[in-house]
Amino acid sequence: MTAPDARVAARLREVLRGRSVDAAGQASSYREALPVARVLGPAALSYASPEGFRPVAAASAVEQLPGRHPALRGLERAAGHEDAEEAALDGITSPAFVVCAHDEVVASAGYQLWPRRTAHLSVLVAPAARGRGLARTVASAAVGHALAAGLLPQWRARPEASRRVAAALGFEELGTQLSVEIPGDAEIPGDGYSPGSD
Repeated sequence: MTAPDARVAARLREVLRGRSVDAAGQASSYREALPVARVLGPAALSYASPEGFRPVAAASAVEQLPGRHPALRGLERAAGHEDAEEAALDGITSPAFVVCAHDEVVASAGYQLWPRRTAHLSVLVAPAARGRGLARTVASAAVGHALAAGLLPQWRARPEASRRVAAALGFEELGTQLSVEIPGDAEIPGDGYSPGSD
């Protein structure tokens, strides 16, 4: 668990004291005790090892683009705001592994380098191109790239379809993630602090 400062961390410890791991992964645990602006998750966290990774033979040609390439923004627009935000292609630090159709990117995957040499995967497929194995194709290329660089591939997924793609590539679910956003100016109940009082 991470928190923006020691004060919020202390409150989180208090909120979670005595709760089960399952309860800690539920948004209601936080909404009851903290001023929550937004919740993301819970999501399954999966990891792939070099031994467990099951690459796929690409049925479509996979190309490589810089991670900030403008063509990726077109894919995000085609997929819609919610899917684009979930995939977070705009945060990748690796190359983007893409499949194109009619000069447009219809599938892309890459990863963001996280602490402890973790490669956090991002995968997005245009709605009109789904169901053809393109997520596995581009994700396989990104995972292979991460493993070759000595990184630990991490897959975070809420939708069942995304979890199935991860499993097909040999990812193993080992935990869950829940992100809770607390407004920066919020009063944290139970700590006697209010913004501007220090």
